[in-house]
Amino acid sequence: MAAKASLKVARKAQSRYKRVLLKISGEALMGDQQYGQDLATLRRICEEIKSVRDLGVELCLVVGGGNIFRGIAGAAQGMERASADYMGMLATVLNALAIQNVLEGMGLDTRVLSAITMTEVAEPYIRRRAIRHMERGRIVIFAAGTGNPFFTTDTAAALRAVEMRCDAMFKGTQVDGVYTADPKKNPRAKRFDKLSYKDVLTKDLKVMDAAAIALARENDIPILVMSIHTKGAFADALRGKGTYTIIE
Repeated sequence: MAAKASLKVARKAQSRYKRVLLKISGEALMGDQQYGQDLATLRRICEEIKSVRDLGVELCLVVGGGNIFRGIAGAAQGMERASADYMGMLATVLNALAIQNVLEGMGLDTRVLSAITMTEVAEPYIRRRAIRHMERGRIVIFAAGTGNPFFTTDTAAALRAVEMRCDAMFKGTQVDGVYTADPKKNPRAKRFDKLSYKDVLTKDLKVMDAAAIALARENDIPILVMSIHTKGAFADALRGKGTYTIIE
Protein backbone atom coordinates (compact mmCIF):
# COMPACT_ATOMS: atom_id res chain seq x y z
CA MET A 1 0.00 0.00 0.00
CA ALA A 2 2.80 2.41 0.89
CA ALA A 3 4.51 1.73 -2.45
CA LYS A 4 1.28 2.47 -4.35
CA ALA A 5 0.77 5.70 -2.42
CA SER A 6 4.32 6.87 -3.12
CA LEU A 7 3.90 6.01 -6.83
CA LYS A 8 0.71 8.08 -6.97
CA VAL A 9 2.49 11.06 -5.37
CA ALA A 10 5.38 10.69 -7.82
CA ARG A 11 3.00 10.68 -10.78
CA LYS A 12 1.20 13.80 -9.58
CA ALA A 13 4.55 15.53 -9.12
CA GLN A 14 5.24 15.06 -12.83
CA SER A 15 2.34 17.36 -13.75
CA ARG A 16 2.21 21.11 -13.18
CA TYR A 17 -1.56 20.92 -12.75
CA LYS A 18 -3.79 18.84 -10.49
CA ARG A 19 -7.09 19.30 -12.33
CA VAL A 20 -7.49 20.22 -16.01
CA LEU A 21 -10.11 20.42 -18.74
CA LEU A 22 -9.43 19.28 -22.29
CA LYS A 23 -11.45 20.75 -25.16
CA ILE A 24 -11.60 18.55 -28.26
CA SER A 25 -13.21 19.71 -31.48
CA GLY A 26 -15.61 17.42 -33.26
CA GLU A 27 -13.48 17.69 -36.40
CA ALA A 28 -10.57 16.09 -34.53
CA LEU A 29 -12.58 12.85 -34.38
CA MET A 30 -13.03 12.52 -38.15
CA GLY A 31 -9.54 11.36 -39.06
CA ASP A 32 -9.32 11.37 -42.86
CA GLN A 33 -13.08 11.11 -43.24
CA GLN A 34 -15.30 13.99 -44.34
CA TYR A 35 -17.96 13.27 -41.74
CA GLY A 36 -18.59 11.36 -38.52
CA GLN A 37 -16.17 9.50 -36.26
CA ASP A 38 -13.10 7.51 -37.21
CA LEU A 39 -12.60 4.73 -34.67
CA ALA A 40 -8.81 4.60 -35.07
CA THR A 41 -8.60 8.35 -34.47
CA LEU A 42 -10.90 8.06 -31.46
CA ARG A 43 -8.68 5.38 -29.96
CA ARG A 44 -5.52 7.40 -30.55
CA ILE A 45 -7.02 10.47 -28.85
CA CYS A 46 -8.28 8.37 -25.95
CA GLU A 47 -4.80 6.92 -25.49
CA GLU A 48 -3.55 10.50 -25.03
CA ILE A 49 -6.28 11.11 -22.46
CA LYS A 50 -5.40 7.87 -20.63
CA SER A 51 -1.71 8.83 -20.47
CA VAL A 52 -2.67 12.01 -18.62
CA ARG A 53 -5.10 10.26 -16.29
CA ASP A 54 -2.31 7.80 -15.49
CA LEU A 55 -0.29 10.74 -14.14
CA GLY A 56 -2.91 11.13 -11.40
CA VAL A 57 -4.39 14.29 -12.93
CA GLU A 58 -8.10 14.94 -12.35
CA LEU A 59 -9.55 15.32 -15.83
CA CYS A 60 -12.70 16.54 -17.55
CA LEU A 61 -13.50 16.96 -21.24
CA VAL A 62 -15.67 19.09 -23.47
CA VAL A 63 -16.19 17.82 -27.00
CA GLY A 64 -17.58 19.68 -30.01
CA GLY A 65 -20.00 18.36 -32.62
CA GLY A 66 -18.74 19.88 -35.87
CA ASN A 67 -17.99 16.46 -37.36
CA ILE A 68 -21.74 15.75 -37.31
CA PHE A 69 -23.56 19.08 -37.31
CA ARG A 70 -22.50 22.67 -36.75
CA GLY A 71 -25.26 25.03 -35.65
CA ILE A 72 -23.85 28.17 -37.20
CA ALA A 73 -23.46 26.40 -40.56
CA GLY A 74 -27.06 25.25 -40.42
CA ALA A 75 -28.17 28.80 -39.67
CA ALA A 76 -26.16 30.06 -42.64
CA GLN A 77 -28.18 27.73 -44.87
CA GLY A 78 -31.45 29.20 -43.67
CA MET A 79 -32.28 27.24 -40.51
CA GLU A 80 -33.48 29.12 -37.46
CA ARG A 81 -30.32 29.67 -35.37
CA ALA A 82 -31.60 28.40 -32.02
CA SER A 83 -32.92 25.17 -33.55
CA ALA A 84 -29.67 24.67 -35.45
CA ASP A 85 -27.66 25.17 -32.26
CA TYR A 86 -29.75 22.60 -30.39
CA MET A 87 -29.04 20.12 -33.19
CA GLY A 88 -25.34 20.87 -32.75
CA MET A 89 -25.64 20.22 -29.00
CA LEU A 90 -27.15 16.80 -29.69
CA ALA A 91 -24.20 16.05 -31.98
CA THR A 92 -21.83 16.67 -29.06
CA VAL A 93 -23.70 14.02 -27.05
CA LEU A 94 -23.03 11.44 -29.78
CA ASN A 95 -19.32 12.29 -29.64
CA ALA A 96 -19.24 12.22 -25.84
CA LEU A 97 -20.80 8.74 -25.79
CA ALA A 98 -18.29 7.52 -28.37
CA ILE A 99 -15.36 8.83 -26.31
CA GLN A 100 -16.84 7.30 -23.16
CA ASN A 101 -17.16 3.92 -24.86
CA VAL A 102 -13.52 3.89 -25.99
CA LEU A 103 -12.15 5.14 -22.65
CA GLU A 104 -14.09 2.53 -20.69
CA GLY A 105 -12.79 -0.11 -23.07
CA MET A 106 -9.33 0.98 -21.86
CA GLY A 107 -10.35 0.35 -18.26
CA LEU A 108 -11.04 3.97 -17.27
CA ASP A 109 -14.03 5.06 -15.19
CA THR A 110 -16.04 7.81 -16.90
CA ARG A 111 -19.26 9.79 -16.62
CA VAL A 112 -21.07 11.75 -19.34
CA LEU A 113 -22.91 14.79 -17.97
CA SER A 114 -25.27 16.56 -20.33
CA ALA A 115 -26.47 20.17 -20.12
CA ILE A 116 -29.67 18.96 -21.84
CA THR A 117 -31.55 16.41 -19.74
CA MET A 118 -31.55 12.92 -21.29
CA THR A 119 -31.31 10.62 -18.31
CA GLU A 120 -31.44 7.40 -20.35
CA VAL A 121 -27.99 8.08 -21.86
CA ALA A 122 -26.26 10.65 -19.62
CA GLU A 123 -26.39 12.17 -16.17
CA PRO A 124 -27.79 15.71 -15.95
CA TYR A 125 -25.12 18.34 -15.39
CA ILE A 126 -24.86 19.19 -11.69
CA ARG A 127 -21.71 21.07 -10.71
CA ARG A 128 -21.15 19.45 -7.31
CA ARG A 129 -21.74 15.97 -8.72
CA ALA A 130 -19.21 16.59 -11.50
CA ILE A 131 -16.59 17.72 -9.00
CA ARG A 132 -17.17 14.64 -6.85
CA HIS A 133 -16.79 12.38 -9.87
CA MET A 134 -13.38 13.90 -10.61
CA GLU A 135 -12.30 13.68 -6.99
CA ARG A 136 -13.05 9.95 -7.18
CA GLY A 137 -10.82 9.54 -10.20
CA ARG A 138 -13.49 9.47 -12.90
CA ILE A 139 -13.08 11.26 -16.22
CA VAL A 140 -16.05 13.58 -16.66
CA ILE A 141 -17.21 14.27 -20.22
CA PHE A 142 -19.41 17.35 -20.57
CA ALA A 143 -21.90 17.17 -23.43
CA ALA A 144 -24.49 19.51 -25.01
CA GLY A 145 -22.37 22.64 -24.59
CA THR A 146 -23.84 25.12 -22.13
CA GLY A 147 -27.37 23.90 -22.88
CA ASN A 148 -28.15 27.25 -24.47
CA PRO A 149 -28.17 28.33 -28.13
CA PHE A 150 -25.82 31.06 -29.40
CA PHE A 151 -22.90 29.78 -27.28
CA THR A 152 -20.03 27.74 -28.72
CA THR A 153 -18.42 24.67 -27.18
CA ASP A 154 -15.31 26.84 -26.65
CA THR A 155 -17.38 29.01 -24.31
CA ALA A 156 -18.80 25.85 -22.71
CA ALA A 157 -15.24 24.61 -22.12
CA ALA A 158 -14.18 27.86 -20.45
CA LEU A 159 -17.34 27.90 -18.34
CA ARG A 160 -16.90 24.31 -17.16
CA ALA A 161 -13.20 24.91 -16.44
CA VAL A 162 -14.20 27.79 -14.16
CA GLU A 163 -17.02 25.83 -12.50
CA MET A 164 -14.79 22.79 -11.91
CA ARG A 165 -12.05 25.01 -10.46
CA CYS A 166 -9.56 23.67 -13.01
CA ASP A 167 -5.94 24.76 -12.85
CA ALA A 168 -5.70 24.99 -16.65
CA MET A 169 -7.65 24.47 -19.85
CA PHE A 170 -6.14 22.58 -22.77
CA LYS A 171 -7.31 22.84 -26.34
CA GLY A 172 -6.40 19.91 -28.55
CA THR A 173 -6.19 21.12 -32.15
CA GLN A 174 -5.01 19.95 -35.56
CA VAL A 175 -1.71 21.87 -35.17
CA ASP A 176 0.86 22.28 -32.37
CA GLY A 177 -0.13 25.71 -31.07
CA VAL A 178 -1.38 29.13 -32.08
CA TYR A 179 -0.04 30.58 -35.34
CA THR A 180 -0.20 33.95 -37.06
CA ALA A 181 -2.16 32.18 -39.82
CA ASP A 182 -3.25 28.66 -40.71
CA PRO A 183 0.10 26.82 -41.11
CA LYS A 184 -1.54 24.27 -43.40
CA LYS A 185 -2.41 27.04 -45.85
CA ASN A 186 0.45 29.46 -45.19
CA PRO A 187 3.91 27.85 -44.77
CA ARG A 188 5.26 31.22 -43.54
CA ALA A 189 2.92 31.29 -40.56
CA LYS A 190 4.78 31.63 -37.26
CA ARG A 191 3.91 29.84 -34.06
CA PHE A 192 3.65 31.67 -30.75
CA ASP A 193 5.21 30.10 -27.65
CA LYS A 194 3.31 32.42 -25.34
CA LEU A 195 0.46 34.93 -25.64
CA SER A 196 -1.55 37.09 -23.30
CA TYR A 197 -5.35 36.99 -23.32
CA LYS A 198 -5.25 40.54 -24.65
CA ASP A 199 -2.96 39.49 -27.53
CA VAL A 200 -5.46 36.87 -28.64
CA LEU A 201 -8.29 39.38 -28.66
CA THR A 202 -6.46 42.32 -30.23
CA LYS A 203 -4.73 40.21 -32.88
CA ASP A 204 -8.04 38.45 -33.58
CA LEU A 205 -6.34 35.05 -33.41
CA LYS A 206 -8.86 32.30 -34.17
CA VAL A 207 -7.97 29.95 -31.34
CA MET A 208 -11.14 30.31 -29.23
CA ASP A 209 -14.02 32.74 -29.35
CA ALA A 210 -13.87 36.02 -27.45
CA ALA A 211 -16.33 34.92 -24.75
CA ALA A 212 -14.16 31.90 -23.88
CA ILE A 213 -10.99 34.00 -23.74
CA ALA A 214 -12.73 36.61 -21.55
CA LEU A 215 -13.95 33.94 -19.12
CA ALA A 216 -10.48 32.43 -18.83
CA ARG A 217 -8.91 35.86 -18.31
CA GLU A 218 -11.40 36.90 -15.64
CA ASN A 219 -10.74 33.70 -13.70
CA ASP A 220 -6.96 33.41 -14.28
CA ILE A 221 -7.15 30.06 -16.04
CA PRO A 222 -4.25 29.51 -18.47
CA ILE A 223 -5.08 28.03 -21.87
CA LEU A 224 -2.59 25.62 -23.43
CA VAL A 225 -3.02 24.89 -27.14
CA MET A 226 -1.36 21.75 -28.51
CA SER A 227 -1.83 19.08 -31.16
CA ILE A 228 -4.23 16.35 -30.11
CA HIS A 229 -2.82 14.15 -32.87
CA THR A 230 0.84 14.25 -31.77
CA LYS A 231 1.67 11.28 -29.56
CA GLY A 232 2.50 12.41 -26.02
CA ALA A 233 1.79 16.11 -26.67
CA PHE A 234 -0.95 16.36 -24.03
CA ALA A 235 1.13 14.74 -21.27
CA ASP A 236 4.22 16.70 -22.32
CA ALA A 237 2.37 20.03 -22.12
CA LEU A 238 1.20 19.11 -18.60
CA ARG A 239 4.85 18.74 -17.62
CA GLY A 240 5.87 22.00 -19.32
CA LYS A 241 7.62 20.11 -22.12
CA GLY A 242 7.03 19.64 -25.83
CA THR A 243 5.57 22.10 -28.32
CA TYR A 244 2.52 24.16 -27.45
CA THR A 245 1.28 27.73 -26.98
CA ILE A 246 0.29 29.00 -23.56
CA ILE A 247 -2.18 31.88 -23.17
CA GLU A 248 -2.20 33.56 -19.77
